[in-house]
Amino acid sequence: MTITIYGIKSCSTMKKAFAKLDELDVSYEFHDYKKQGIDKKSVERWVDQLGIDKVLNKRGTTWRKLTDEQKAAADSDEDKAIELLVAHTSMIKRPIIEGARHEQPILLCGFDADELDNALS
Repeated sequence: MTITIYGIKSCSTMKKAFAKLDELDVSYEFHDYKKQGIDKKSVERWVDQLGIDKVLNKRGTTWRKLTDEQKAAADSDEDKAIELLVAHTSMIKRPIIEGARHEQPILLCGFDADELDNALS
């Protein structure tokens, strides 16, 4: 099984996700947005499969710091929202867990212990 967990190392939600993956004895690679950034194709794939409302975190400080024009553009145009997510990775809901188990694709967004149990046990 190849699993990649995307996020920001210091995030408390990420720490819960790391602990849960360790508890499930799932090996994973960590991709840190702050250090490595994220490519547009990955964000487009996540939005295509999960929806912009699932991937875009509007509750965080980064969203609140955007101008009203940026927020309006993101709300009305998915491509603009994706561009903002690539530029401001802190607005991507964490964690994103992507990979495969028993040849079944896995793509999860946000921390849900039960969902992780079901997908990775």
